[in-house]
Amino acid sequence: MSQELRHIRVKVNGQWYEADVEPRMLLVDLLRDVLGFTGVHIGCDTGHCGACTVIMDGRSVKSCMVLAVQADGSEIMTVEGLEKDGQLHPLQEAFWENHALQCGYCTPGQLMSAYFLLSRNPNPSEEEIRKAIEGNLCRCTGYVNIVKAIKAAALKMSSSKAG
Repeated sequence: MSQELRHIRVKVNGQWYEADVEPRMLLVDLLRDVLGFTGVHIGCDTGHCGACTVIMDGRSVKSCMVLAVQADGSEIMTVEGLEKDGQLHPLQEAFWENHALQCGYCTPGQLMSAYFLLSRNPNPSEEEIRKAIEGNLCRCTGYVNIVKAIKAAALKMSSSKAG
């Protein structure tokens, strides 16, 4: 028994897209498989790992826990949206400079959670950083350099606004 397709529109990284989706399709599958935003990683499909974290309508969400039809009309930012005009975002630079990734699988989700944090708290403490990324699992780094990178990005971003 096939389900009726639903027509949806989503704005991803500043551009509108339309798609016909099954009602049960997950947002992560829409972003990756239909729209080609493969920076959004699929990890656990249960909301535990955070590899699929995106910003949707100003909130940090795990896209494996949202149906594509629920995102109809929404504005979504993926990790690909951090880069502007060929320039890495200060968070991406800080992750690279501070060796905050190893295998890189959790990195997109870590970056989006950090972006969400810094958009609300431009100068977080280490405790606030750790709290903000606690929903993103990393099996390689031990989180030390991730926290260091987020702190460095916060400093870089605040100094660029001051100047």
